[in-house]
Amino acid sequence: MSTTTAKPDAAAPARLLTIGTVCRRLKPEFPDISISKIRYLEDQGLLTPRRTQGGYRLFGEDDVDRLRTILQLQRDEFLPLRVIRQELASPGAAERKRRRAGIGVRADVVGLPELCDGASIAAELARELVEFGLLAPRVDAGERRYGESDVAIATAAGNLSRFGIAPRHLRAFRTAADREAGLLDTVVAPSLRSRSPERRQAAVEDLQTLGELAQELSQLLFWRALRQQAGD
Repeated sequence: MSTTTAKPDAAAPARLLTIGTVCRRLKPEFPDISISKIRYLEDQGLLTPRRTQGGYRLFGEDDVDRLRTILQLQRDEFLPLRVIRQELASPGAAERKRRRAGIGVRADVVGLPELCDGASIAAELARELVEFGLLAPRVDAGERRYGESDVAIATAAGNLSRFGIAPRHLRAFRTAADREAGLLDTVVAPSLRSRSPERRQAAVEDLQTLGELAQELSQLLFWRALRQQAGD
């Protein structure tokens, strides 16, 4: 008597998720997400989930990854949907990852031409950003050098400038950031100045955690204020 061993179906379809499941999965990372917001992003042409014959939306892992990218660009870089659509459509968008150096990690530095090229801004705008304290270059051999955070800030400022928001209008953001950073510094300052390398490293890690928590709170308050302005 012969037996037949079932072989796994290599072409088995990937598991698809309902809109409610997607919303619950991303909720811990993006507290403001909702089913209505996902539907709105679909209406704007940013998402194209599959549809059942009954009209129900089904999302693959690629759809979830795309949605996560959209939400990150909204939350972290405050990009409008028009710019996000262009970003996602640009060549290499799926492979390109935006890097942010953590506290205590030495970031790469670039000159002014590389900064302007990476942020897609003019040199005049970069000089204005330096003038108003938005960029903080270091001077090396008489030349200004910019870190990765400067490139990210210049990119965000360049996107805002397209809406008529000039560097002089952004000083309030820098002032608020300095004030918040100063508050967190009072919490970890004694440990940061300790002679013990272990204690200093622990303080750096605490500062990183505090920064992430403070940023989350700041963003939540910011979006609540915008919703109030919109009459939501």
